Amino acid sequence: MLTNAPRGTKDILPDSVGNWTYVEGKIRDICERYGYREIRTPVFEHTELFQRGIGEGTDVVDKEMYTFRDRGERSITLRPENTAAAVRAYLQNKLYADGSLTKLFYMGSMFRYDRPQAGRMREFHQFGIEALGEGNPAVDAEVILLAASFLKSLGLNDLRLSLNSVGCPKCRPGYRKALQDFFRDRTDQLCKDCRDRLERNPLRILDCKVDADKEFMADAPSITECLCEECKTHFDEVQRYLREAGVEFELDSRLVRGLDYYTKTAFEIKYAPLGAQSAVAGGGRYDGLVEEIGGASTPAVGFAVGLERVMLALEKQDLLPERKPAADVFVVALGEEAKAPGFRLLQKLREAGLRADMDYSGRSMKAQMKQANRSGARFAAILGEDEIKESVVMLKDMEKSEQQKITIDEMMEKLVTEVKG
Repeated sequence: MLTNAPRGTKDILPDSVGNWTYVEGKIRDICERYGYREIRTPVFEHTELFQRGIGEGTDVVDKEMYTFRDRGERSITLRPENTAAAVRAYLQNKLYADGSLTKLFYMGSMFRYDRPQAGRMREFHQFGIEALGEGNPAVDAEVILLAASFLKSLGLNDLRLSLNSVGCPKCRPGYRKALQDFFRDRTDQLCKDCRDRLERNPLRILDCKVDADKEFMADAPSITECLCEECKTHFDEVQRYLREAGVEFELDSRLVRGLDYYTKTAFEIKYAPLGAQSAVAGGGRYDGLVEEIGGASTPAVGFAVGLERVMLALEKQDLLPERKPAADVFVVALGEEAKAPGFRLLQKLREAGLRADMDYSGRSMKAQMKQANRSGARFAAILGEDEIKESVVMLKDMEKSEQQKITIDEMMEKLVTEVKG
């Protein structure tokens, strides 16, 4: 039906939008404190950007991307994530020109064809950051701290940080071979997807939701056994910085990110009360992505937070702020003669910075006062025939059930003082 949104999408209705702007305000506040600047990239990109950046053989590229041909027969994809798009913008607009660390953050819609479930939609929203141009492990620690600080600023304290290193192009081939040797003897126990991954991308087997709990998975080789000296030193330093900042974490040798561009640090933050869908943030280092997309070799690190899951967590824990009333003042215009003066008063209230509304249907006083109550307005400014003749307004304090006749100037002074403080 045309009156139903496509499966996996959801309207954010007026009663909920305030919750989203509250979270977005927290994002802007934390990013400003850490020195990250906002970037907004197109909602679609050339398909090759994600094929090269995310990697063939990943579930995202193989199964989940919304890809189509435009009228020029170009292959276009709705962005399934924003890191590749941010890197493309970094290169195209030469944000690297001054040679300093480039710190970016974004918020927006992403698209993946997947089975809709709680906290996971086909159109979903992410907040993420990207720090490009610096390989120091202190930047990895800063990125992790920003993610944790953002979640804690919302009141989410029952957080669990998992940390791993996924190596680099020098040491990962050895680990890849170790995994292939291990799983090749257990091919008949793997799901169909993992049998396909065995040759193309064996690290993804560790992240498989179907095979994850099978007994033999506990004996799979650990990446830490295969790390080169550079990766081992980097991983040790990241841990040292996190300990210095008082951050608790656990090492998880089976933690791999779902996208091919990750190198060295990988991390995930879970919020236990969400149960099965408890992962709310994840990221890591991706030193090879800029070069893969066509730029010079550039170290980089970042994360993404699933905002639907954050909203779900805030709702479950009753951590969202109380919804503000829609209006401070409601103008009640009684009779035809009061409509124009009432409209003029409405505009005067708004120009003074007050949230004001009125009824446009010419209904009875009782009906208009009901509407004033529904709006949550603290005051009702009533204009009738008598008030117009006397050049006054009947101002009713809805909380105290008190009312008084006062001039418009007196009313404006009173409202600005009491409502705006």
